[in-house]
Amino acid sequence: MKFASLGSGSEGNALLIASSDSSDPTTVMLDCGFGLRETERRLERLALTPRDITGIVVTHEHQDHVGGVFKFARRHGIPVWLSYGTWSAVRDDCTGVTVNFCRDGDRLTIGALELVPYTVPHDAREPVQYIATDGRVRLGVLTDAGHATPHLVNVLGGCDALVLECNHDRQMLADSAYPPSLKYRIGGPFGHLSNDTTAEILSALDRSRLKKVIGAHLSSKNNTPDLARSALCGALGAEVIEVMIACQEEGFGWVTAGQ
Repeated sequence: MKFASLGSGSEGNALLIASSDSSDPTTVMLDCGFGLRETERRLERLALTPRDITGIVVTHEHQDHVGGVFKFARRHGIPVWLSYGTWSAVRDDCTGVTVNFCRDGDRLTIGALELVPYTVPHDAREPVQYIATDGRVRLGVLTDAGHATPHLVNVLGGCDALVLECNHDRQMLADSAYPPSLKYRIGGPFGHLSNDTTAEILSALDRSRLKKVIGAHLSSKNNTPDLARSALCGALGAEVIEVMIACQEEGFGWVTAGQ
């Protein structure tokens, strides 16, 4: 199983997860916060076309995650999975799209992949994140959460690869020109994960199979790749685990989970 990002940040997010089974090729898109042409352009960079996308799973209704989902799905006849709460926030955009509901703990079989949504604390109707597996390796994804919960720490344990939000550095956010209300929204319990909080999550979970960690959803104003990488590496200590950082413009190229 492999995965790649079309872009990660407040201006748009989309993650691709692809099976390694040549007899049943499957590529799932997790969120799509880009316009039609931009999504197609970014897919082409990864040697994909819209016809290669088997399904789209959605985390929540914020525009940097769902803004392009339904136009893209409608144009190319792609089914979409999302929570009922998320659907209730975007239902007017769903006309002409095959919509499937999911909730925490469901097992979604999409081609050769299985995805399991799990609840996270974020300021949305019914936000979920996902674990993906092809039956051999597990990828855990966690962005857009305000704080750690025992549930998410437990769910993310035992993964071969992780994509973890490192949205902001606490001091940079505190010193920023953002108004107090926005600082609280970002740094509060239903906002976004700081570098420090993500490092604490990484330290607490089962890393016995972990080979790769990718920091994602970095703020362009309140974080730097070096600060995010330092926090993740600090949590891992001397463990031999590859650390990468996703960016807004390029995301990251194909990464093989479990290697």
